[in-house]
Amino acid sequence: MTTADLPGINACLNGMATLLLAAGYYYIRRENVGRHKVCMVSAFAVSCLFLVSYVTYHATHGSTKFTYPGPIVRTFYFSILITHVVLAAAIVPMVLVTLTRALRGQFDKHKRIARFTWPVWMYVSVTGVAVYLMLYRLFPGGG
Repeated sequence: MTTADLPGINACLNGMATLLLAAGYYYIRRENVGRHKVCMVSAFAVSCLFLVSYVTYHATHGSTKFTYPGPIVRTFYFSILITHVVLAAAIVPMVLVTLTRALRGQFDKHKRIARFTWPVWMYVSVTGVAVYLMLYRLFPGGG
């Protein structure tokens, strides 16, 4: 394995985070706090691994250009990418605050912010996989 393999690993980590977030939501809706906590802490750990891997890749390889020539595909890709990047920056402090409140037992405060944190985190995880697929797999010459 080399650092060139990291984009695929990053997509897998994002996919894992998506599944853990979905499971965490499922469990909290069924009032299974123990399993919810395991899923959400696991999603946080997987997301931390993703962040380390992402920074490592971009520190060694720089940016990858999306070179697909079609204007519709390019517009779609950059729309997804821009919203992903903006929300990825915003989600870090949101997750830290949400997780801290839960671990401190401040469940009323946790629940209030989690209503915003969860959908943004889910969007960032899903679009992370979508960006990878568009950049490296779906479009010839896309990466």
